[in-house]
Amino acid sequence: MNPKAIPFYLKATIILFGLILLVYILNALSGILIPLAFAALLAILLNPLYNFLCRPKIPRALPVLATVLIGMDCIAGLFYLIGSQVAQFSDSVPVLKVKLKTLLDSGETWINLKFGITAEKQVAFIKSAIDSGQSGVGSTIGTFFGTLSTILLIPTYTFMLLFYKTLILNFIYEVFAEEHSKKVAEVLTETKRAIQSYMLGLMIEMVIIAVLNSAALLILGVKYAILLGVLGAILNMLPIIGGIIAILLPVLIATLTKDGFSTQLGVIIAYLVIQFIDNNVIFPRFVSVKVQINALISLVAVFLGDALWGIPGMFLSLPFIAVVKIVCDRIDELKPWGKLLGDTVPTKHIGELWNKRRKRAVIEK
Repeated sequence: MNPKAIPFYLKATIILFGLILLVYILNALSGILIPLAFAALLAILLNPLYNFLCRPKIPRALPVLATVLIGMDCIAGLFYLIGSQVAQFSDSVPVLKVKLKTLLDSGETWINLKFGITAEKQVAFIKSAIDSGQSGVGSTIGTFFGTLSTILLIPTYTFMLLFYKTLILNFIYEVFAEEHSKKVAEVLTETKRAIQSYMLGLMIEMVIIAVLNSAALLILGVKYAILLGVLGAILNMLPIIGGIIAILLPVLIATLTKDGFSTQLGVIIAYLVIQFIDNNVIFPRFVSVKVQINALISLVAVFLGDALWGIPGMFLSLPFIAVVKIVCDRIDELKPWGKLLGDTVPTKHIGELWNKRRKRAVIEK
């Protein structure tokens, strides 16, 4: 049956049910698919190192194990840096709690004077918010243990993906007909190159932003500058949302540890300057060239990833969209979707061109 002969409403209904089923499966199997997705990204990123270590007479398991251990050591080093800074931060938590209580009391008095809301009503409002949030404690604990299991599963999955790489590639080639082998090879090559370049670009961007953030906070005299700088660089990988949270954290710490508001203003100005440099110099140079996804799709993808898989979904959304764009660009029927995902903005829309052609045809007649 010719696909074009299918009525639009029937085709739209089939696609909608297919998307609903896909989202349900992805959500139901999130505990398995999230670590597998991170492991796939890590395996693709570490593939050049594995190819370098691989030798004909050496059993395959040894270079795979060495590759995974090197990758895990690098990740463990980052966690150790953050953990050491968090340990220093935890020592000052009691003092910060006293300062925070003082600020809350001052804010309570100010709200009472300006808006006439009594302290009892403010306390009742905060208590109701806390009570409603207590229902999420169980899910938070579950998320913690889920994250822990994910961290333990990622090295195992990465090892298996690298060890069975040839088997998986042969399966992908054999699933499609032989006449499509060229397109399959192009998609696989472009996907590997895009993910490797994207992940490497993100890491370079993260290091640069962490150095700039930490330097700015050290100059301004904000405590825990390195911790806040690194956290800000990690959050910066999330479009718009991460940048806002990255600014709020040092502003809050400056408010709790310093008098006045000059430091907070300096933090906001410094972070805005760093964001400007990142958006116009660093990101286009190291990341945007590798994965050409427009800002609207990036933002929507991050929100959808959060709704589907939470915080891991936010980080996985952009690589997933990049792979989808690569596939769409290689299939004629899906090329309009590839253009929609890309960041190339045409100067005129097709409707204007059609109107001009129609007017020209009328004039010629």
